[in-house]
Amino acid sequence: MQWGGGLYLVYLGIDAIRKRKVHAADMTNQGPVEPRVFQSIRDGFMVGVLNPKGLVFYAAVLPQFIDRDRGSITGQLLFLGALFSVLAFFSDGSWGLLAGTARAWLAGDASRLEKLRATGGCVMVILGASVILSTAIGLI
Repeated sequence: MQWGGGLYLVYLGIDAIRKRKVHAADMTNQGPVEPRVFQSIRDGFMVGVLNPKGLVFYAAVLPQFIDRDRGSITGQLLFLGALFSVLAFFSDGSWGLLAGTARAWLAGDASRLEKLRATGGCVMVILGASVILSTAIGLI
């Protein structure tokens, strides 16, 4: 089964290298893509609320920080959950701004996008080849 995954990575890498000019042209021809601030916040909130990993995190980690002698357990859990959510909002928002800035810089020049796409394709080919090689060595 690992052979298939390795071969698929090699295929994706070669495809990315072959079609790098087409993908770069598609990205630079989009024009300015700037979603509204409210729309971005709303979409991010919905992703966070509907993601079950957040609930698992709250259920697994937050109870360790509850002090039963300090009063309302529910209040403490709500406070810690709200604190985590605010910190996550600013952290994820910073990453989003950084990604948007990087996208604007990359989309400004098609040759940058071509180089990035070719580099990513080479990395996929190398990873796929190493998966195949590690599988072959494991069979010996």
